[in-house]
Amino acid sequence: MARKPRILDAPNPSQPTAPEPPPRRWTPVCSAVLALSVVMFFLDGFLLRQGLIPGGEWLERSGKPLALFGPLIQQGQPWRVLTYAFEHGGPIHLLFNMSAAFTLGPSLERAIGSWRFLGLSLVTCVGSAAFALLFDFDQPTVGASGMILGWLGALLPIAPGYTRRQLGLWLLQIALISLIPGVSWAGHLGGVLFGLPCGLALKMGKAVYARALPLLLFIAAVVAVYAAYPERHGGF
Repeated sequence: MARKPRILDAPNPSQPTAPEPPPRRWTPVCSAVLALSVVMFFLDGFLLRQGLIPGGEWLERSGKPLALFGPLIQQGQPWRVLTYAFEHGGPIHLLFNMSAAFTLGPSLERAIGSWRFLGLSLVTCVGSAAFALLFDFDQPTVGASGMILGWLGALLPIAPGYTRRQLGLWLLQIALISLIPGVSWAGHLGGVLFGLPCGLALKMGKAVYARALPLLLFIAAVVAVYAAYPERHGGF
């Protein structure tokens, strides 16, 4: 006697199935920050040996060809206000910053969209560089922490109450770490101060953010240019 074939996993229309969770979208901007930082960590030696980036004796001593350094910016290398964020001083520095980026970045990028997140990252990266140049012109600066703290600053106005308190505690810990010699407190401060108005603009709506972002980027660039030529205004 022939048997009916058994149908496996046939849904029962009388019992509603639970909806599948939405797929987690890829976050290209945050992924690029993570990837470029890791690649640069291993590429530094090659760039120095090949002499592909001008910098002279200082560059050879520092071992960080893309670092933020005021005198080199004066010599016509303004791209350093962006590239420094992908340089890191050592494996612990890299691990710490990438862990923070992985914790904060993807969720924020998914929440506001990749283009808005890219704009936020540019503003906080340049803003962090501007403050580092303003207060530590002759001190080489590397690391993505200023930009990442800008993400945190942007999150503060838009996060719910409990999350905001957690972020505030984290920010307090970073403030204490910034007092350690060798840590760029100015870069950290600049990132947060430029991230906060981005978050306030986000809270007021997409249209406000779209108008505010170019203005904030312009202000960050103006401060960076001002800081890059301290001899014109007596320095700090």
